[in-house]
Amino acid sequence: MNGNTEIIIDSTVAPKANGAMNGRKNEPAAKVMNGSASANDAQTANGATTDAKPKLRLGLPKGSLEATTLSLFSKAGYNIRVQPRNYYPSIDDDEIECILMRPQEMARYVAQGVIDCGITGHDWMLENNADVEMLADLKAPWPNYGPVRWILAVKEGSKYEKPEDLEGARIAAEVVGMTNRYLEKKGIKANVEFSWGATEVKPPVLADAIVDVTETGSSLRANSLKVIDTLLVSTPRFIASKPATSDEWKSAKMERILMLLKGAIAAATRVGLSMNVPRAKLDAVLPLLPQGSKPTVAPLSDDAWVDVFVIIEEKRVRELIPLLSLAGAKSIVETPLNKIIE
Repeated sequence: MNGNTEIIIDSTVAPKANGAMNGRKNEPAAKVMNGSASANDAQTANGATTDAKPKLRLGLPKGSLEATTLSLFSKAGYNIRVQPRNYYPSIDDDEIECILMRPQEMARYVAQGVIDCGITGHDWMLENNADVEMLADLKAPWPNYGPVRWILAVKEGSKYEKPEDLEGARIAAEVVGMTNRYLEKKGIKANVEFSWGATEVKPPVLADAIVDVTETGSSLRANSLKVIDTLLVSTPRFIASKPATSDEWKSAKMERILMLLKGAIAAATRVGLSMNVPRAKLDAVLPLLPQGSKPTVAPLSDDAWVDVFVIIEEKRVRELIPLLSLAGAKSIVETPLNKIIE
């Protein structure tokens, strides 16, 4: 081998699944050429080039976001299958290569270009100070896809009433970088210690205060903690590396994926409502429909009747259907929706 030799690692071989995703040991196997990794070219050890279909390397979050993420992709039309102890799920799209990893690390690997795109929280983008492109907010009414708050909390009854009271105090946090930047902005000098978990149980013995994430606040209440400030409200985001967004094929592929993902989210809280309405009652029925809903009115075989179809928020259905019936609508049918492409 001379100085120009290219080192090839088969991208189809996954690393041993040891439950950790630390450093390059568990990074996706990929071709290394002049210090860069690529999944879009196939080359042999002697430098000969073979035709290879381009692939988009997609990072999927492992852990609390995993089940909802897989469900979201299923609603969008993608079948992703995860085998036990395997970090490389299969997907029914041969233009996509999936990799499971912790959301805490996702933004860092995307910024490095090891992964083209992925789903992680806005919080972990900031914690890693990652130079990535944020393509979409994927906030949705599903478990772990709603907004979460990173809060500063102390034990109820403690002497700490406001953030400024924590001068010189001990603060336990998983997001050390975010916490330090918050304190610096407020001009507070405190000792921030990394917390490996169970952060809410640490005050007042192991820490004076904590920075922790909460969605409902139940854990805070259970541990008699009082919130004295909110650092950040975070939601899941679809992020991409700058090289990937500059690549015409990858950019177009990500746009198509996002169209379907956002379409599935848009349909999550809405349903279709169709009904037969006598033309003579149309003026009584249409004003009952939500303003701006733009119903479709189509003729039926009987000229005295029309079909009305509208998409509405599901939570309004139980109040609306009885009113529509009283106004003269018949054969009212509620239809679940998979995707709505705006």
